[in-house]
Amino acid sequence: MSGHPGMFEPIEGGGAAVALDEIEVSILRSLAVQLLELIGPGGPEPAEDADPLAALFADGPTEPPSDPALARLFPDAYGGPDGEDAGLDPDERKAYAAEFRRFTENDLRTRKREDALAVVHSLDALSPAADGRAVLELTGELPMRWLGALNDLRLTIAARLEITEDDESAQLYRLPDDDPRKPMVMAYLWLGGLQETLIETL
Repeated sequence: MSGHPGMFEPIEGGGAAVALDEIEVSILRSLAVQLLELIGPGGPEPAEDADPLAALFADGPTEPPSDPALARLFPDAYGGPDGEDAGLDPDERKAYAAEFRRFTENDLRTRKREDALAVVHSLDALSPAADGRAVLELTGELPMRWLGALNDLRLTIAARLEITEDDESAQLYRLPDDDPRKPMVMAYLWLGGLQETLIETL
């Protein structure tokens, strides 16, 4: 690969590669670790003598998370807050959404945790060249794991920045350098570029 910084490129035989410098590796790893901390273990850990089959069917939460970032990562099913999208009245929508969350959130949490862990592990396996750059190659299931994690990272940062629409990106580019949100905005835009070029290579 020619190694355009911050852009994934296809590699022969399938997969994608990107050249990253030490700072980019450090930022990505730090963000993925923070995402893992945010997602958390997902419910109480089963006791050592617990029935593994029962643990497999353990109920998840029924209420949406109070943290806005987690609410974006684990959104309610069945349409918008008024339920019009699903043709339900608000009470029906709330009951259906609670039931859906109870049966799906733990699995979703596990998948998101595995995606973020895959990012950390693949970054830890990199060996930088003499110039401090390293080429990250993603093959097999890793490209999809990375896509999932990049999407979750962008959703989390968007919630922290209170970005609701992508069209706000234009005004994000124009933030003055002394704006305290600037570093997070730069990370958000950079992750967007990584995500977009990874999708294109696949």
